[in-house]
Amino acid sequence: MTPDGAVLGADGLRRCGWGDSTDDYRVYHDTEWGRPVHGDDALFERVCLEAFQSGLSWLTILRRREGFRAAFAGFEIGKVAEFGEADKERLLADTGIIRNRAKIEAAIANARAARDLDGGLDALIWQFAADPDRPTPRTLDEVPAVTPESTALAKALKKAGFRFVGPTTAYALMQACGLVDDHLADCHVRTGGPER
Repeated sequence: MTPDGAVLGADGLRRCGWGDSTDDYRVYHDTEWGRPVHGDDALFERVCLEAFQSGLSWLTILRRREGFRAAFAGFEIGKVAEFGEADKERLLADTGIIRNRAKIEAAIANARAARDLDGGLDALIWQFAADPDRPTPRTLDEVPAVTPESTALAKALKKAGFRFVGPTTAYALMQACGLVDDHLADCHVRTGGPER
């Protein structure tokens, strides 16, 4: 590890410490985390996955992502919004996902909330993007868990009828979807290394 927190991987690339801990994390870190995500269905997927992650390791969710996509109709808002009791029971029996009734019900409720939004989910979420000129974190200790923007985003989502969207979950969503760039200062993704 360098003094600023980046880790030198076996492939010679410096990454945020968590991004070099497993092959799954390495791919996710290098190709997806912190990159801008747009589109209502794509953002709905991220909202759902962040909610399912609550209390669990992100690696658990990442490794079941394809199972979630299959179980939740590719996270198409219009389709998930129509899920009924039979779908809930099907999901509770699906070993390819996290079988938590409250989180499953939240995903369906969130699809209905997203469907009914004026202007769409993309517009709602992206209005809370962080200032791109904010200081670049040099260590993982400098990366916050909650910010004023994530608190405001959580409040707006809750007002729109979303569940499992507290300020910490909202900030994780912001990081994952590129509303904020929390790659460390000398992480190869931030510096435009070979994977960018």
